[in-house]
Amino acid sequence: MSDITTAIVTGGVRGIGKAAAIALAKADRKVIVTYRSSREKAEEFQKEMNDAGYELSAVRCDMKDFTQCEALTGYAMEKYGRIDILVNNAGVTEDRLIRNMTVEDFDTVIDINLKGTFYMTKLVSKQMMKQRKGRIINLSSIAGITGIAGQANYAASKAGIIGFTKSAAKEFAYRNITVNAIAPGFIETDMNDRLPLQIRESALEEIPLRRFGAPEEVADLIVFLASEKAAYITGQVIHVDGGMVM
Repeated sequence: MSDITTAIVTGGVRGIGKAAAIALAKADRKVIVTYRSSREKAEEFQKEMNDAGYELSAVRCDMKDFTQCEALTGYAMEKYGRIDILVNNAGVTEDRLIRNMTVEDFDTVIDINLKGTFYMTKLVSKQMMKQRKGRIINLSSIAGITGIAGQANYAASKAGIIGFTKSAAKEFAYRNITVNAIAPGFIETDMNDRLPLQIRESALEEIPLRRFGAPEEVADLIVFLASEKAAYITGQVIHVDGGMVM
């Protein structure tokens, strides 16, 4: 195992975040996952992983609260003394057409998706810079590249993550910290399961591979970007979308 040993995965109790946490744990990483409201699921996930012999802990953290993000990074440092990998995955949607979208709808999505990514990167990068090594992986979306009607707030947050990723990659490269973004398309998660059947069927027609992706297919890329094998990759936005956006 390399010296890249500890990881924080935000929103790591379901969907892509959970798949990433499992994959990182199986790659011999010590993993801390965060959750905001799914305490029962988080405790169940932690127990399952611990019983299977993996070192994983679940910590409640609201990504829009900088103080809670500080407490999370403090916990990680107290527990492990270093932070090697940060996966900024936590995200929410509040979908409405712009004319019906409230200021609160917009602010909630920006605060958690974009500002939460900034908070965690700001806090964790300080330790990574001391270590002179680190991997930061931000979850964007094809929505941030193409835009999606009814998701102006979500698309704005995910487009912001792309710009943030490129800026951070340039700032941190001299300390051997890589920063990359992943832009998933339609992945089989709780979020996409809630989509109306008509939208799901329409989306499938636009995907050359004619299927939705599995969370594990995104998780495999996260593990790669977090490894030594990806040491010369930074500032990139990699699509995992079945060819939907080319």
